[in-house]
Amino acid sequence: MIRKATLKDIDSIRHIIKFYADQDLMLPRSVSELYESVRNFYVYEVDGEVVGCCGLQVLWVDLAEVLSFAILPEYRGKGVGTRLLNACLGDARELGVTTVFTLTYAPVFFEKNGFRRVDKSSLPHKIWSGCLKCHKFPDCDEIALSMELV
Repeated sequence: MIRKATLKDIDSIRHIIKFYADQDLMLPRSVSELYESVRNFYVYEVDGEVVGCCGLQVLWVDLAEVLSFAILPEYRGKGVGTRLLNACLGDARELGVTTVFTLTYAPVFFEKNGFRRVDKSSLPHKIWSGCLKCHKFPDCDEIALSMELV
């Protein structure tokens, strides 16, 4: 089941993100960041357990980022990711966002879901605020992908 995240989901979201951040596959998020952005998140729940999360952060009138997209390993390949991504894209459409992008180490998943690779330098500078917290900045090796919403 997909639903908007609530405050009671913060520990589960943090745990899932930390699993990948500890492997240097995702930017870590502090508990305070998660509380501040809880309204941006969707979670996927199975039998009362949060097994995946995905956030949509609006950055400008026409631009939003899919971020903190993570699914517990045992639930990967079962459609959880596609459902979470579609929930965020639905939000973006409802808000009137025309372009959604992501920075990821899983480009094939996003390409299968309609995103296309773009040069990071083509993205507006305002997107880099989250990157400033990353130990890899400015030498980011994530792949940028973008989708135009119709």
